[in-house]
Amino acid sequence: MLSESVLEGLDPEQRAVAEAVRGPVCVLAGAGTGKTRAITHRIAYAVHTGVMAPQRVLAVTFTNRAAGELRGRLRTLGAPGVQARTFHAAALRQLTYFWPRVVGGEPPKILESKIRVVADAAREIGVSLGGGELRDVAGEIEWAKVTQHRPEDYAAAAARAGRRPSAEIADVARTYAMYEELRRQRNLLDFEGMLELTAAVLTEHDEVAKQVRDQYRYFVVDEFQDVNPLQKMLLDVWLGDRDDLCVVGDPNQTIYSFTGASAAHLLNFTADHPRAKIVRLVRDYRSTPQVVGLANGLLGRAPASGHKLELVAQRGAGPEPAFHEYDDEIAEADDTARRVRKLVDEGVPAREIAVLFRTNAQSEAYESALAAANVPYVLRGAERFFERPEVREAVVRLRGAARAGADAETDGTGLIRTVRHVLSGAGFADRPPEGAGAARARWESLAALAQLAEDMAADNPKAGLPEFVAELEERAAAQHAPPLEGVTLASLHAAKGLEWDAVFLVGLAEGMLPIIYAKTPAQVEEERRLLYVGITRARVHLALSWALARSPGGAQARRPSRFLDGLTGKTATHTPARLDRSAKRRPAKGPQPCRVCGRPLTAAVERKLGRCEDCPVELNEELLIALKEWRAGVSDEQRIPAYVVFTDATLQAIAEHRPESMEELARIPGVGKVKLDRYGEAVLGLCGL
Repeated sequence: MLSESVLEGLDPEQRAVAEAVRGPVCVLAGAGTGKTRAITHRIAYAVHTGVMAPQRVLAVTFTNRAAGELRGRLRTLGAPGVQARTFHAAALRQLTYFWPRVVGGEPPKILESKIRVVADAAREIGVSLGGGELRDVAGEIEWAKVTQHRPEDYAAAAARAGRRPSAEIADVARTYAMYEELRRQRNLLDFEGMLELTAAVLTEHDEVAKQVRDQYRYFVVDEFQDVNPLQKMLLDVWLGDRDDLCVVGDPNQTIYSFTGASAAHLLNFTADHPRAKIVRLVRDYRSTPQVVGLANGLLGRAPASGHKLELVAQRGAGPEPAFHEYDDEIAEADDTARRVRKLVDEGVPAREIAVLFRTNAQSEAYESALAAANVPYVLRGAERFFERPEVREAVVRLRGAARAGADAETDGTGLIRTVRHVLSGAGFADRPPEGAGAARARWESLAALAQLAEDMAADNPKAGLPEFVAELEERAAAQHAPPLEGVTLASLHAAKGLEWDAVFLVGLAEGMLPIIYAKTPAQVEEERRLLYVGITRARVHLALSWALARSPGGAQARRPSRFLDGLTGKTATHTPARLDRSAKRRPAKGPQPCRVCGRPLTAAVERKLGRCEDCPVELNEELLIALKEWRAGVSDEQRIPAYVVFTDATLQAIAEHRPESMEELARIPGVGKVKLDRYGEAVLGLCGL
């Protein structure tokens, strides 16, 4: 039965979640324990057993990317009709639908950013605010609104909560009041107002509430530890007197308290729902025992709490986390870039490496250091991918080509050729332009689209241009950008929900982590959880570092973060600053470099091999022959084309690298999770001959 097949491969705790098809259910899920797998299989199992109709399910999460991932997994599991949206997207959809009936008139314009209106409000009342202060005041207004404090209540509430905005609290309150007045005058609706107004419409109009509750009868909320009071209020209105609610979260990853989020909703779930089934997911499938051990050790030194989830590693052993101390921040950035370069040279894809820091201001030194080391990088949180002019142009061209029937034969490679041909009209070429700047950035955007076509062809060889365009449009609606080739530079907050093979946690000094503004015990413990989030992003390689001084030659008065006490042991190494700082740093980005000559790689075959096609390399010819003979047998047995098993380029890359473990095999481009599960043991058996 299809319903039983959905349960296959789940561990006992994940299966317990999947089989708990009626609420209330609370899933306490540690980092890397497969929570998304558990909740998507729960929904699919409930749909296939007839408990839930897919169109009656609303799965709520916090980012468009996560919502897109949920929809994609549910489609794969045979439950394509389920709605997966963020709180704001779901509220906007309902508000837009019911507006003509319950309000009427011109609907308000959604305010994407508060900054401009906050600036106008401050000017109106004669308050001078700089750029940083404007962002800070906008953040204070958001906090006040999600915690349901009006302008006249803000000052007292901020004092009780220990808020310390950069502007005077009285000025924040006055700016907040004027902001609300200007917003109403201009018929604008911010995100908080959108949630509040949706809840009010459902509360005040019984017929609207009945229609919404008839439509959505089963709710799943991911990242429940990040729910704020306003979101909780809307969720309660959606539910009414029902309790078919499944919530998923990790109290150890509560890192947004400063925005009004509260883990209390997760931890006190049984107070609201005494019949709730509680399931704990602690089997960590993401990280090695060494990474998991460090994460557990970090939390083990936190003040006593009854809600810790101690992870149990399921992967094989890996390298020990490395601790590095440097004379100054420049030395730290330079050596981090050198270590990143070494990993790339050893075959770790640049996109599988991240450098994470506490504040965005720390990014610049690593941008320069990576550029000087000729390592491509991507800034997470920069301009939205699908809003880039070259991407918009490319999507228009691809959409037109699809309407014109420009598809090549649908044999997997046909889609790749068609997409690359269409993109060439937008300026895409096999090789990137020299240097940095706008031309390189444009090329990288188009290269990401070409790579996405290759990924789709690998997953579904029958996919054509219409399917590719549909995928792009869905990703654009969800702001689900394809991965760009390069090392990720991101703040610890921006890294939540992501993972990489290798993670470098930098700047771990007192005053930076915990940040100097963390004064209360609760604020300090949130900083500890932020480091925990950083540690648990790593699958295999993990490095933690700090600098004794900010600038070269400065007083080395800093000390490592208190959170590292008792964790570094004797493994910390002191790396003095290099004396030669004459190398010119280039603010350049680029694609994956050749592991032999360092030239940027652009063609799909070269990226799979990790080198230029004409660069010399040691190749085990006997292994390559054995791999091709094995592939031919699988092709005949399963009645599928040989390239669907593995392409020639992937087999050649396997023969060159000769992996000795599943982890090493998984690093080879073209070997995804499905193929690893299906063919991994057979391939490793051949490599061991």
